[in-house]
Amino acid sequence: MMNDDIGMKKAPSPVDRYVGSRVRMRRITVGMSQEKLGEALGVTFQQVQKYEKGANRISASRMQSIAQVLGVPVAYFFEGSPRDETLAMAVGFAEPAQSEYRVDILSTPEGIALAKAFTSIEDPKVRRRVVDLVTTLVEGQRKG
Repeated sequence: MMNDDIGMKKAPSPVDRYVGSRVRMRRITVGMSQEKLGEALGVTFQQVQKYEKGANRISASRMQSIAQVLGVPVAYFFEGSPRDETLAMAVGFAEPAQSEYRVDILSTPEGIALAKAFTSIEDPKVRRRVVDLVTTLVEGQRKG
């Protein structure tokens, strides 16, 4: 019988991918390159890429360092993360799973442009109106 850990690469978990995408989103929002983040952390930009893709898990101490460099609390990286539904459903606390894990907005050029533009809006009321506009467009798309 073959051990699953030997010779087989395990796919990143949805939480690892999500946390990585939040690192990427914050890094881009503050205008920092992967190279600069890597320098601040004492790792290569390739390692930063692996963190952002969820290919390599981020240790607790590294997560603390990333949060400090990017100016956010550690909790920021987990806000809205997918939960471990398998465990939750096993004990009867989870709702049925929604659709498959959504594509990271920052995986597209449009998403990056939208995130940069949105984060440059200083007036919170204007940001709220942008969110309302997008929500209205999505609702219209569902009806049509």
